Amino acid sequence: MSKIIACIDGSRAAINVCAASAWAQQQLNAPLKLLHVLEKTDYPAEGNMSGNIGLGTREHLLEELAELDGKRSRLMLEQGRFMLAEARKQVEEAGVSNEQISELQRHDFLVDTLLEFEPDTRLLVMGRQGEAHDSASDAVGSHLENVTRTLQKPILVALDNFKAPERFMLAYDGSVTANKALKMVAQSPLFKGIPCHLVMAGKRLERQREQLANAKTMLEGAGFDVTTAELEQEEVRTALLAYVEEQQIDMLVMGAWGHSRIRQFLLGSMTHWMLHNSKVPLLLLR
Repeated sequence: MSKIIACIDGSRAAINVCAASAWAQQQLNAPLKLLHVLEKTDYPAEGNMSGNIGLGTREHLLEELAELDGKRSRLMLEQGRFMLAEARKQVEEAGVSNEQISELQRHDFLVDTLLEFEPDTRLLVMGRQGEAHDSASDAVGSHLENVTRTLQKPILVALDNFKAPERFMLAYDGSVTANKALKMVAQSPLFKGIPCHLVMAGKRLERQREQLANAKTMLEGAGFDVTTAELEQEEVRTALLAYVEEQQIDMLVMGAWGHSRIRQFLLGSMTHWMLHNSKVPLLLLR
């Protein structure tokens, strides 16, 4: 059965990842895997140092270095096991049954691990920043953007003070990417029973207004309570975030990386900008 995978590390974001993954598990009724990946670069490089300048005649130093490396590796593994145990405790307290939870610790590159699990992944949950950016609330972690570009699965980006959403917003522009996101929302139980704001921003053609009406009809046919909005501002990104704040939206849903790399370079990427500037959790759909 497809799983929810929650990426756990030692950052404060892990608390919100636990809260978000517990909410998603109860909405989707899917198994939850808590994953901690020790990046290969976190371990000291192995090698024969006997030829290094000044070390060849200092065998006791080599032995001490090897001993320290081994101790550091063991401590990192133990720390990871502790983090996974604490994460399990948090999701259980949030209402996830013990039978639905599994834990896994890997020594690999994060993206490679997630690609390996991708066929069996229903939803990936990550924090916006990891341990390296723990003190910067609006920073994007070194792995997140790479993961969102690489994986073709839904990714929920948890932010501080995550709570179960009472209303969500689907950013819609009538594009192929937006229509894929629309269908995924309509077909998934993730947001069932939660009011939806279907929002289109920027300059529009009459055809796009028709697309917005059709999108509303699709969501209502799937049982959603839908509010539509057309924002006239030319700056789409700030208009969407202003709407989020005005309407007290709890989660923003959007298609991710919908344009070519050349277009993203010339005009900027909506996904990249939202990852850095959104004040509410993001669900990115591919």
